[in-house]
Amino acid sequence: MSAFVQRTDAPRAGVKGPAAAEWLATRGLPVPAKPNTWLPLAAGGVIGRLAYTEFFVEGDAAPDIEREASGAPAGVYPVLRRDLGLVLAGPAALDVLAQTCNVNFDALDLATRPLVMTSMVGVSVLVIPEQRDDGIAYRIWCDPTYGPYLARTLHAIAAEEDGGLAPARPPHASTISRGGP
Repeated sequence: MSAFVQRTDAPRAGVKGPAAAEWLATRGLPVPAKPNTWLPLAAGGVIGRLAYTEFFVEGDAAPDIEREASGAPAGVYPVLRRDLGLVLAGPAALDVLAQTCNVNFDALDLATRPLVMTSMVGVSVLVIPEQRDDGIAYRIWCDPTYGPYLARTLHAIAAEEDGGLAPARPPHASTISRGGP
């Protein structure tokens, strides 16, 4: 079984406030109806509703949202998002998650597009499980100061799940870890 961890450098933005949902909708973005859910964006990427009035955007729409949010009307406030983004995937991804996090991701109903805020090896993370053609991928974001630690730890566990330790790569590499054949 193998798992791999890959870094994603897609742009990110955030907004919050009582008028944030309406403001995002006027920009043509789909707005998740419930907190702790996400939707895909037509141009690629995701929008997540972190709470009733806070949103996370990753993908091509993020630079425009970040730029326009600074001049948004009252009730819409920009949130600086400089998270480190990772993708954990592969047949052993659930095993890696079971060793690093107390959430049972296998029990989640992916049709509801859950967005999970939790802790992974002591680091606060945002996780979106996403069904893809080749299986489930877990998109993970964390504070960038903890990113190298989280990436190295996930890499080490993924390598152990693969039956041996793969050589470590620097945390700034686009592919943090690759296990398996």
